[in-house]
Amino acid sequence: MDSPSDDGLEILRAKLDSIDLRFLEELRARIETCVEIAHHKRENDVRMMQPHRIRLVQERAARFGEEHGISQDFLRRLYDLIIEETCRVEDVVIGAAP
Repeated sequence: MDSPSDDGLEILRAKLDSIDLRFLEELRARIETCVEIAHHKRENDVRMMQPHRIRLVQERAARFGEEHGISQDFLRRLYDLIIEETCRVEDVVIGAAP
């Protein structure tokens, strides 16, 4: 027999699952936008690596973390992974034949 606390936990887990799905959809949308950027870079002979842009994204994430009580180190590491993947995807697109 489920207790009321089990029901409450399941409701919270369902809420978390919904948030995770939205998070993953937004991550997919971010990567798709990076593909569009890569096409633009390839068509306009723009270097793939843009260190100033990476710095700006990292600084914005750090500010968000500070404002919302989220570890800045965690957000830096998270964005390191996201940026690593988007750079990989951009490399594939830019290196592909037009």
